[in-house]
Amino acid sequence: MDLRSLIRLVPDFPKPGILFRDMTPLLQDPTGFRVAIERLAAGTASMGSLDYIVGIESRGFILGAALAQHLGLGFVPVRKPGKLPPPVLSQSYSLEYGQDQLQLHAHALRPGERVLIVDDLIATGGTAVATAELIAQTGAVVGGFAFLIELAFLPGCKALPQGIPTHVLMVEE
Repeated sequence: MDLRSLIRLVPDFPKPGILFRDMTPLLQDPTGFRVAIERLAAGTASMGSLDYIVGIESRGFILGAALAQHLGLGFVPVRKPGKLPPPVLSQSYSLEYGQDQLQLHAHALRPGERVLIVDDLIATGGTAVATAELIAQTGAVVGGFAFLIELAFLPGCKALPQGIPTHVLMVEE
């Protein structure tokens, strides 16, 4: 199945010069959504044993929760500031159109637990790297990264920590 045909391109969103990849049509298509989750799951096979899926706000929640359910794993959300009750860990980061911060429940993960970080898209890598840094603060281990789309013309995957497996379903050149 051609999942790329289920991604809508929206020019100049959220600001001029950005070509937004909207996965809403993929989510609306039951077969497409199922195939996307199955393909993401297949990409985790070489990542070893995992304990949790960590989904990055907000589209990473959708993919990550579905993937966690499919793999029989727990799900841990990484949120924007002010969305989680304390205590939380925080990490600032840069993204392709500004600055932001992410937070994780301070006790969501234990030392040694292995997680897969999931998001819809990797561009500059800022959110994924910040999430990996949050996970490191807990003592847990990043076992892999999974993304629906990689914008290969940006340095996202190159910014990820070396030696950690990364699975991408669609690469945009």
